[in-house]
Parts: sequence; structure tokens; C-alpha cells
Amino acid sequence: MNNNQLEGTTTVGITCKDGIVFATEKRATMGNLIAHKVAQKIFKIDDHIGSTIAGSVAHAQTLMKYITAEANLYRLRNGEEIGIEAIATLTSNILRSSPLYVQTLLGGVDNKGPSLYSLDPAGGVIKDMMISTGSGSPVCYGVLEDRYNEDIYVEEGINLAIRAIKSAMERDAFSGNGIALATITKDEGFKFFSEEEVEKKIKDI
Repeated sequence: MNNNQLEGTTTVGITCKDGIVFATEKRATMGNLIAHKVAQKIFKIDDHIGSTIAGSVAHAQTLMKYITAEANLYRLRNGEEIGIEAIATLTSNILRSSPLYVQTLLGGVDNKGPSLYSLDPAGGVIKDMMISTGSGSPVCYGVLEDRYNEDIYVEEGINLAIRAIKSAMERDAFSGNGIALATITKDEGFKFFSEEEVEKKIKDI
């Protein structure tokens, strides 16, 4: 993640039969400097929605606060959770009204099932089954294109996401310092994995 350009990070989002998997590495850079080794790039938006960020740290944090607040307000006003397509549209509107230098993956599970969206800084929205952003994304896509299929379940998606991020960390100088992992399912909602849990899964692959 880079304060000046969008590509200096690596994130992955995967749509599975039973949920969504998000994975990122943890390095934050400023040009050639590794500014932080524990940067947060996965965010819980609501119990059923998560997001990843790549780009300006300040802009990313601002956007996450906006959409988390909007999701909470929707629940309070309507007595139900906001749909994934609706929160993606809302996020797009925020970006169009005031462009923020951040690329976002937004996904979750609602009554229509799991869904995943990519949003660019100008508010463009694309729905896809598996998406990677940032400077390590070409390496990630090599792994994802080879191994992904739409019939995988979250447990398989976790292994695939870890493989993709791990490969990017081997080749991309802006990516490193460990892997962050989160899943969203109907039964468990948003789950963020501890460092120990991630390390165990890496060893089991």
C-alpha cells in the first residue's frame, strides 16, 4: 500500500459457494521505504460485509469509515442488513462525488448469496468471481486463473488465497511482512483470522 500510488500492495478476493475469502499482505510502503510492517488492509464493514484496500492510507481509512457508518445507519433505519450490491452502489456514489485514491474490493453474503465487487478511485464498479488488486496482482492472477473454479468452498478458497498472496510476496517488492486473512459466511458472518491461525493454514498447505 502506497500513499502516492495505488499499485503498491496486494489484495485478493474470492467468491466461493458458501462465502467470500479476503487475503492481503501486510506491508505499507512510501516509495522505496517500508513505512509499516503491520498495515491493516482488510476491514469489517458489517457482520456480513468486508472490504480490502489498496492505495492512499488516509483516503482508504476515510472511505472505510464512511461505508461502515452508512451500513450501520441502514440497519438502524430499516431493521435489516444492507445488500451487497446496495453497499457497492453506495460506495461508488461516494467515490464519484469525491474521488479518493484507493482501489477497493467489497464483498459479503446476503439473501442473494455471496458476491464480490471491485471499485476504482473514480467510482467504477465491476462484479467478478475472483479479483486481485495492487502491484502483486499479476502474480496472484497467475495462481488464481490456474486453480480457481466457481464450485469451490471457503476452505478451498482460503488455501487458494494464501497461495496467491504468498506467490506475490515472493516476486513483488512492495508486498510482504505476512498475510492477513478474513472470511464471510452465512453461518459465521465476518471472521478475521489470528496470526497463529494463518500460520497454521500456511503450514498445512
